[in-house]
Amino acid sequence: EVHLVESGGGLVQAGGSLRLSCAASGFTFDDYAIGWFRQAPGKEREGVSCINSSDGSTLYADSVKGRFTISSDYEKNTVYLQMNSLQPEDTAVYYCAAALAPDYGLAEYQWPNVPRYDYWGQGIQVTVSS
Repeated sequence: EVHLVESGGGLVQAGGSLRLSCAASGFTFDDYAIGWFRQAPGKEREGVSCINSSDGSTLYADSVKGRFTISSDYEKNTVYLQMNSLQPEDTAVYYCAAALAPDYGLAEYQWPNVPRYDYWGQGIQVTVSS
């Protein structure tokens, strides 16, 4: 059975940092790209970042470039999202998701596409106060 479990969310002041973790199990981790998405109230779910297990390449939304860093621990089957310089507009429920991409990973035009992902975590709240 596939599981994606997020942790590390919470409440932080503007300018602060959080590190989210996504622990994966039940599938061959190396064959999947892992993405982070977020959804604020009344808004559509949007891609934040993605890491391709095939080659370790990383992709980011323009809104988080230079502030967020995605990384992966292949021994632990865990993907991390280090979020620095958080702003109130980063407030959302954050989800990790897995997309089968065994050979070349997800391209820049593919990774933010929500339907491309096969498995989703339950989400975790991140709240940034001003």
